[in-house]
Amino acid sequence: MKNNIIHKQRNRYFLILLLVGTLNISAQGELSILDEKTASDTVQTIFPIDVQSFKPDIAFSDSVYKENFRIIPSKVNIYDLPYSMTANYPDYKRLALNSGVLLSAGVVTLGALYALPENATAWNKSETIHTPPFKRWWRNVKRGPVVDKDNFMFNYILHPYGGAAYYMGARSLGFNILYSALYATGVSTLFWEYGIEAFMEIPSIQDLIITPIAGTIFGEGFYILKRHIVANDYSLFGSRILGNVVAYLIDPVNEVIGIFAGNPNRGKSSSTDYSLACTPWFSTIGNERTFGFRVSLSF
Repeated sequence: MKNNIIHKQRNRYFLILLLVGTLNISAQGELSILDEKTASDTVQTIFPIDVQSFKPDIAFSDSVYKENFRIIPSKVNIYDLPYSMTANYPDYKRLALNSGVLLSAGVVTLGALYALPENATAWNKSETIHTPPFKRWWRNVKRGPVVDKDNFMFNYILHPYGGAAYYMGARSLGFNILYSALYATGVSTLFWEYGIEAFMEIPSIQDLIITPIAGTIFGEGFYILKRHIVANDYSLFGSRILGNVVAYLIDPVNEVIGIFAGNPNRGKSSSTDYSLACTPWFSTIGNERTFGFRVSLSF
């Protein structure tokens, strides 16, 4: 009798333990399902798109570039952005520096042209000597523009190249095609034809038309070529020497100024380092003393 009572009590305890274990497993299963559902809802909330089919948001990237440009315009390098004919991220501060250097270079160029024979420039040097500069400038401006008689090299090679150099002076600083063309037109018209060159001759119709138009066409080609050179660490056809020479030829203003004021395109890798050295020298031979500077550029 006593054994039967103990056996029944054990059975009751076993059933109670079995029931508690079953309820616990059921509760854990429901909790696991709830956790999975909650996690799924959380993922859908944070990532409302299919992660496997994720693609870059071009509009978002553009807005980031525009915001960076708004805060620090000079930090936006157009050569780091995809090619675009309309994107405009102008660096006005650097453009002002370029314009100042162009003004100085224009004065030097005027002196060099004046040293050429008269048949090369069609300038009457004897007349320029006896006429005050500003009187001569005003007389030439009032008479122009006219069809000039300059030789083929000046009108159809050097002037288009000069227009392309003016164009690149703005294009490489983030300006789009339109504003770069306007800058090239302004420089070639106001700065050169009706500015420096008007001291020596009447403004030319050919130069007023050919320089900005041909300069814009060739300049955009120069810009595309320079993008290729910059993307390959200033190499062209596998040669860094050729790449650097062409870069200086197609964008002389920015490349030369970049030696002194910094060039962001040359800071992308250690292989593009270069140095500029300027060493003065003096020489004494008898009673004659001469001096000068030795400039060396390595890249």
